[in-house]
Amino acid sequence: MKPLQIGPYTLNVPLVLAPMAGVTDRPFRQICRELGAGHVVSEMVSSETRLWHTNKSRFRLDHTGEPGPVTVQIVGYDPAMMAEAARENVARGAQIIDINMGCPAKKVCNRLAGSALMQDEKLVAEILDAVVKAVDVPVTLKTRTGWNRANRNGVTIAKIAEDAGIQLLAIHGRTREDKYTGNAEFDTVAAIKQAVNIPVLANGDIDTPEKALDVLEHTGCDGIMIGRGAHGRPWLFREIHHYLLTKEYLPPLDLPSRGNIILRHLYAVHSFYGEELGLRFARKHMSWYSDFLPEGKTLSRQFNTLIQTDQQLSLVADYFSIPTLCRQPDAAA
Repeated sequence: MKPLQIGPYTLNVPLVLAPMAGVTDRPFRQICRELGAGHVVSEMVSSETRLWHTNKSRFRLDHTGEPGPVTVQIVGYDPAMMAEAARENVARGAQIIDINMGCPAKKVCNRLAGSALMQDEKLVAEILDAVVKAVDVPVTLKTRTGWNRANRNGVTIAKIAEDAGIQLLAIHGRTREDKYTGNAEFDTVAAIKQAVNIPVLANGDIDTPEKALDVLEHTGCDGIMIGRGAHGRPWLFREIHHYLLTKEYLPPLDLPSRGNIILRHLYAVHSFYGEELGLRFARKHMSWYSDFLPEGKTLSRQFNTLIQTDQQLSLVADYFSIPTLCRQPDAAA
């Protein structure tokens, strides 16, 4: 793997955590960085800055203590609003702006934002041009292969993006119509990589080291973006990195090592959100962790009944037979 360049920033490990609303908050971004992600992208933030006073936006805009480059993803449909959102985020410390044209969620696409924008190539060009001109930091774009299977215009969108000054593309190997059903296809991603001279990341269904290598070889892409594959397995990044370098598997993490990682993550979640919201977000992540644990469903059901931070942390410590409940256990290297 070669280092990946985004403007002035060099990513020595071209494995990137995908932006996922409700998932890639600051605690999860930090744990993924520690476990091998070479770069992370924030949850998407609305381009309507009047909404930034809500608790949801306050948490999504919080990058305190994160190593750079800090990348913030913005979503919207109006070029002027997107440009203003980019400027405001840079003023708040964003070092890279990422534009969302990949989200297939109905509530986003109904406003002609996210992947719905791929229907209007003229508007795509206007938004990209406005945002690139608005800020003096690199601008990147996450998109899909097209609006639907009959209209895979990803290559056209990629060329528009390159002409506008976009410095990196991340392509999910599905159309908006596909949402997350079926299997990602990478022929279109490969065609996009061939059509442009800027770095391209491949995204979609990459959940094993072998799949990462297969996708890189098939597409010729410059790196991998991982989303749902990291749910409950933030250590997937280190496993993929090791495999790409050596063609050998890392030994599986033993249960105590996984327990330390999970406890560290849960403590960070509670510290970040406070107890009320922390309990809810911890349940979400614990359900994913439990998918890969012995008797995980039983553990998850019990975890979801708990109504105090200490109860959640104690249950996890007991499950992994970690003798003393340490609020900040070390993550596995």
